[in-house]
Amino acid sequence: MSEKDYYELLEVNKNASADEIKRSFRKLAMKYHPDRNPDDKEAELKFKEINEAYEVLKDDQKRAAYDRYGHQAFQNGGMGGGNPFGGGFGFNAEDLSDLFSNVFNDFMGGGMRSNAKNGPRRGEDLSYGLEISLEEAFTGVEKEIKVQTTDICEKCSGYGTVDGKEPPVCDMCHGSGKVRTQQGGFFVFETICPKCKGHGRVVKDKCTECKGEGNIRVEKDLKIKIPAGVEDNTRMRITGAGKAGKNGGPKGDLYIFINIKEHKLYERSGKDLYTSVPVSMACAALGGKIEIPGIDGQKVDVKISNGAQTGDKLKVKNEGMSILNSDRRGDLFVLLKVVTPTNLSTRQKELLEEFRAISGDDDCQPEIKTFLDKIKDLFK
Repeated sequence: MSEKDYYELLEVNKNASADEIKRSFRKLAMKYHPDRNPDDKEAELKFKEINEAYEVLKDDQKRAAYDRYGHQAFQNGGMGGGNPFGGGFGFNAEDLSDLFSNVFNDFMGGGMRSNAKNGPRRGEDLSYGLEISLEEAFTGVEKEIKVQTTDICEKCSGYGTVDGKEPPVCDMCHGSGKVRTQQGGFFVFETICPKCKGHGRVVKDKCTECKGEGNIRVEKDLKIKIPAGVEDNTRMRITGAGKAGKNGGPKGDLYIFINIKEHKLYERSGKDLYTSVPVSMACAALGGKIEIPGIDGQKVDVKISNGAQTGDKLKVKNEGMSILNSDRRGDLFVLLKVVTPTNLSTRQKELLEEFRAISGDDDCQPEIKTFLDKIKDLFK
């Protein structure tokens, strides 16, 4: 168990809401996921730590215990030392037996009842990081992926037995998957049954295919449909595409985390696109038209008004990104960058010298009078 502060690991404050904690966890899980950081031990450790922190803080009871006792709430019996309930309550032996049994269950991760493995258990969820281009995010795309998961063993029908029949109930725990021991007159402890390892049933002769597990590891090919307008860091859930359940339990889910690659020309902000475009000095001065490739593959005409300056932002309507679950589009914003010519020919230099002469001596600083007036106002 990590000794780091769980709130710091998830980058939230102690008053954060459940939704804030969930959003921060998803962002960090996407950032440090092993699929996106292969062979990175630090990222792998960080991923485990934030998962551990989220498992505690997403649960109201565990979070309350952590806020009060810190990491000690989940160590050495779960109470962090001392009597957290104070004194003078007048409990009898039977009350204390039930109380400490419940406290032990709650603070050890959801209780021994959840650890008993004889009942139906839902399969584990899986996550997959999928990278797509900005063009694919605009049009929508279908991707084929390979997922390492588990499936029910067909040879034993998921029972884990060599004959494919349900194994007998454990005679030590009578199918509960746990055993109780009483100490000191009223302290009752529940532990996983040592004979069946918490399954509630004992597999004597194991299936040769799954080695008694009931599930086998498989690699599945899946087709994932990404809708048009999807945004970066979107999480998609594919119901029932996770690992197989145990003892007849349902399959887990598959979570697809979408990552959109950087584009050479465009930057995205929600439904809108932004780009910087160089224009010639003559075009900026006299006006004109330029063409740029649109995100949809079509050419986009951008009109430049005369007297355009570097930093001018032009808006082209309905040339931005697709909007999710809509037939509408965002807008395109073009930021102009006026390019000063270099390597001028003799004739070009002559024309520019003539232009400067006509414009007057102050042409190198055309707004110098306005600038000097501002300075004079400051000294008054």
